[in-house]
Amino acid sequence: HRRSSDATRSRCSRYIVRRGRTAGCLLEASKDEILCFSIANGADVLLRKCEWLSAYLKPSSPKDLNFWWRREAVTVTCSDLPYKRLLYEIQYKSVFDTEWQSKEGETCNVTMEGLDSEKCYFFRARVKTMESSYGSDTYPSDWSEVTHQQRGELRDSCPEKKLFPKFILICGLVALLTVALLLLSLWKVRRLQKFLMPSVPDPKLTFPGLFEYHQGNFQEWIKDTQNVAHVHKMEGAEQECGPEDALVVQVQKAEAEAPIMKTGPSCPPTEEEEASGDPSQLPGQPPHGSEVVSLGGFTFVISDNSYMLL
Repeated sequence: HRRSSDATRSRCSRYIVRRGRTAGCLLEASKDEILCFSIANGADVLLRKCEWLSAYLKPSSPKDLNFWWRREAVTVTCSDLPYKRLLYEIQYKSVFDTEWQSKEGETCNVTMEGLDSEKCYFFRARVKTMESSYGSDTYPSDWSEVTHQQRGELRDSCPEKKLFPKFILICGLVALLTVALLLLSLWKVRRLQKFLMPSVPDPKLTFPGLFEYHQGNFQEWIKDTQNVAHVHKMEGAEQECGPEDALVVQVQKAEAEAPIMKTGPSCPPTEEEEASGDPSQLPGQPPHGSEVVSLGGFTFVISDNSYMLL
């Protein structure tokens, strides 16, 4: 390569290597001038070209950054480079931010607002060329060293604060809500199942001994467990005598002067009962020393040594 101010050609001393291959040559320049260069593969020349240096410009990194704080804003300044049509980009973030925020200016005098001076911030800067003036073959400068600022003072570093990730809290709440909804659904399904298909009780558990000792005979089980008297049919009776519902027994002494009382047994009298009656006793008049019993609208006459089984 040879510049317009040079008399002889020289070889590139600093190559740019990308992915293990030579991608360019890095030349230092203090002013914009014409550069003539050639690319050869051994003795074969592949390309000869003359261009202004600014067409392949890579600006140098900003140096000596200065910070001016006022309330919730900070202004960053530095020395401008000798080239025109450049963009100065300032990036910043706090210890609570995960990504950098950017602000650009055509001069190295960029103001950023909405900052909290109580927080510790990271600052860095670089220079880019305007594509409309330099084309697309230029490169941005390297980032400057990161500067730490808090309360308008320079810090060596910012303490990293480990914040509780929001997504962990959100995931935990979602999981808890899902479990709660699942349990509620199971409870609702169980209630619906009981409503539609009620459970049938096991008679072995409800009536212990019914099948073990009585082979399922409920009447025998009742007699054995509840001690309920067995009702026998009276021989020669035309119909069964059933107990009256809610019968009230009233016992009163029969008086000789009592008027004739109407009797009405709940069961038809048998031949023995008719034969045992006293022919001398008047019908409708109770004998002496007897008592009158009323059952559900019917009246019975019994002697002193008699009893009634209900």
